[in-house]
Amino acid sequence: MTRIDDTFARLKSEGRKAFVAYIMAGDPDVEASFAVMEGLPAAGVDIIELGLPFTDPMADGPTIQLAGQRALDHGMTLDKTLAMVRRFRQGDARTPIVLMGYYNPIYSRGVDTFLAQAKDAGIDGLIIVDLPPEEDAELCIPAQKAGLNFIRLATPTTDAKRLPKVLTNTSGFVYYVSITGITGAAAASAAEVAPEVARIKRSTDLPVIVGFGITSPESARAIAAVADGCVVGSAIVKQIGAGRPAAEVLAFVRGLAQGAHGA
Repeated sequence: MTRIDDTFARLKSEGRKAFVAYIMAGDPDVEASFAVMEGLPAAGVDIIELGLPFTDPMADGPTIQLAGQRALDHGMTLDKTLAMVRRFRQGDARTPIVLMGYYNPIYSRGVDTFLAQAKDAGIDGLIIVDLPPEEDAELCIPAQKAGLNFIRLATPTTDAKRLPKVLTNTSGFVYYVSITGITGAAAASAAEVAPEVARIKRSTDLPVIVGFGITSPESARAIAAVADGCVVGSAIVKQIGAGRPAAEVLAFVRGLAQGAHGA
């Protein structure tokens, strides 16, 4: 049982949906980023998705791309990202952290070395968007053996033939992408998401969390009502990109969390 598994078990026993928040590590700089990260649990965040900055983020829209670029411009690295997690763990041993990003920095570090460092730092799961199930031997299976959940994305184009392959070796939760395209591109529709979530849940016992296109407490509530919870990323990152202080960003996050938890 990982922290992710424990969190979903607790939420289920409480009859609550999960609220997952994404921020980019080091955006706009390490200290400002950590101030937000540190405050997320008290703002109602159940699971933190921490973006690993990368120079070629092909699945991300302009908002997340710019966040990654700001972080890289201020010298953010994989080592500094892991250091952020270790620092966070000094004050919080409970909140799960999922590292989300691309395979290149991990490959460059070496899979075994990276997994040992990630586990030691306190990371609980990985979302690596450019590694399909056909490449499970690269990172997914070694990550599971190291005690990390490997979370896979399902999309509106993941048909009945493809879905079993996507679910194989997935653990922690399934991240359902509510829209086709890049992050921050459109608004999520609960009416369209509901049957897709139901379809996925017929094939797995894992929680299904919905992300992309959720921007307000109202949309968080609507989407969480038809899934096991929701993820908000671009809307939060926009607040950070606008130069809002941590207290204002966290107040925005608190509203979103209240929406999701009210589902």
